[in-house]
Amino acid sequence: ERIEDFLIQDPRFALTGPLEYGEESPNLHVSGVRWASRPAILRVFQPDFGRSVYLLPLADRRRALLRVSWVRDAAITRIWPDQVAVEIEERRPAAFIRIPFGAMSRYALIDPDGYILEPPAKARFSLPLISGVSTGEPLAMRSQRVHRMQQFLRDIGSMAGSISEIDVSDLDNIQVHEETQGHTVMLLMGDHNFAPRMQTFLDEFPNIERRLPDVAALDLRTDGHIIAVAPGALEGRRDGGRQ
Repeated sequence: ERIEDFLIQDPRFALTGPLEYGEESPNLHVSGVRWASRPAILRVFQPDFGRSVYLLPLADRRRALLRVSWVRDAAITRIWPDQVAVEIEERRPAAFIRIPFGAMSRYALIDPDGYILEPPAKARFSLPLISGVSTGEPLAMRSQRVHRMQQFLRDIGSMAGSISEIDVSDLDNIQVHEETQGHTVMLLMGDHNFAPRMQTFLDEFPNIERRLPDVAALDLRTDGHIIAVAPGALEGRRDGGRQ
C-alpha cells in the first residue's frame, strides 16, 4: 500500500501537460498518425495530465482511441517515471464509394474491414471506385464485398489499369466498367477465372468494336466466349444495385 501511495502521489510520476496553450505534452509521444485527427487523439489523454502515469487507465484510453476515425488499433505504454507512448495503426482505405446525398452523391473511402472513412483534406488516393456497397448493410457484409473486389483485382493484376468502377452488388457476378480508347464497356465477369476472361476481352475487343461500335456491355462468364448484352437486359441489374 505504501508503494502504491508513493506511485500515485510522488510528483516525479506525473504526466506533464502542454507547457503552452496549443502545444503538445512533451511527455506524451504519439506515433503512426497520418490521416487520423491528432488533436482528437491527444484529447483522449486530457484527464491524465498532472496525474501519475500509474493511474492511467490503459484499457479505457485504448477504447477511446479506437472510436477516433481512421484509428484501426492502438497500443499505449507507460514509460517510467513520467511518460506515455502511444502507437497508432491507421486504417488503410481500399476503394472509393459513392454515398447518396440528397439528389446528388458524395465520395467517401472504405477499408477492408468495411469501415467508411471521410477523405482527409488535401489527401490524394489512387484507388478504384467500388459500387454495390450500402452504408446501411452490416459491417461484415461491406467487408465481404471489399474483399471480393480485392480478390478480383489480384487475379487480373496489371490488366486492372483501365477499369474505372467495380460493381460487387452480386458477389457471384462481378461487373466492371472498362475504359478503352474513349469507350466505356460494362463487363460481366462472373465469379471465377477473372484473369483469362479479362485477357480474352483485351485480345478480342478491337474486333468487337469494329463490328459493334456502340456495344455497351459484354458477358464474359462463358470461358472463351464473349456475348454482347442488349442494353435493356442491364436495366434490372442497375435497378437492383445498392445505394
